[in-house]
Amino acid sequence: MAYLTYNKLFQTLGSQAMYRIAALLYPQALATSITLPLEILRAASQMARVRRRLQPAVDVSLAASTLAPVPLFGGISLTPDQTCSQLEQLDLLIVPAIWRNPKPVIRDSAQWLPRLRDIAAEGTRVCAVGTGTCLLAEAGLLDQRPATTHWNYMEHFADHYPQVQLKPRHLITQADNIYCVGSVNSIADLMVHVVEDWYGAGIARAVENQFSPEIRRPFRAAAYQTDRDASHHDELVVEVQQWLREHLAEKPSLETVAREFGVSSRTLNRRFHQATGVSPNSWLQRLRTGQARELLRHSNLSVSEVAWQVGISDASYFARLFREQVGMSPGRYREAVRGKLFTPGSA
Repeated sequence: MAYLTYNKLFQTLGSQAMYRIAALLYPQALATSITLPLEILRAASQMARVRRRLQPAVDVSLAASTLAPVPLFGGISLTPDQTCSQLEQLDLLIVPAIWRNPKPVIRDSAQWLPRLRDIAAEGTRVCAVGTGTCLLAEAGLLDQRPATTHWNYMEHFADHYPQVQLKPRHLITQADNIYCVGSVNSIADLMVHVVEDWYGAGIARAVENQFSPEIRRPFRAAAYQTDRDASHHDELVVEVQQWLREHLAEKPSLETVAREFGVSSRTLNRRFHQATGVSPNSWLQRLRTGQARELLRHSNLSVSEVAWQVGISDASYFARLFREQVGMSPGRYREAVRGKLFTPGSA
């Protein structure tokens, strides 16, 4: 059995401003549900700091009930940096998936579950993968909240935690700062969302493209959220967003939208920015890029036709916008997301 200390792979970057991330360790945890999200976040930090040196670094640590090496399912052991009781001031905590029956881990977690509740109460993003969701349920963090878990454990989870609003059709759920994902692929989707929040859309797309773009789904398309339709409560802006989705191909201008809703352009711009953090035009461009990605992935439309479908008549401008937001050309993106599709008769 190989013994590794994770910080030998990912050294912290000094005392500068940084995001503090920790992952829990317990026997039979899936190593990929620990290493993949940490690798994505580390890659995002490096990319962001290449573009702008003062971007926050990431500080990675591992925590367990004791400081002894913890045997994981994959045949390796990871050595924790600290005990669960020592965890403090985190931006993100990862609760990894458990191979097969989670009951032994649940039984052995009684001593540190109270600290898990404290960490969540401090506002830390807590992300549980697969059956790691059971630990959140045991800690009471999912009472009357939506959650998901690994598909093979859905029935057992529903029986053991009837107070949890189980969402079997969703691979990601969010309730405030508590996230649950059903699989390792889904934790990758969630980490891309976290990267976008921390480092912006450009870095998120670059990381996404680096880590197999063919399996990614946008967070908002995959997740069940308690406030699913918007991250704000301005009803006018919600209605404008829905109207823009329905009229995307018509190339709506700010003035057109303002007239449609009986407000001035200035008022609409101000309220939209207050509600979403971006201008209507910026939000519209993101919407166009998102729709274009779906069309490139699932249709045989040419790049010019895709541009028209999302309300852009200038193919050169569309290609430039797409590259800025996605990190590659429309044609290259189509090749990447379709590269692993089987063709009839292929060996």
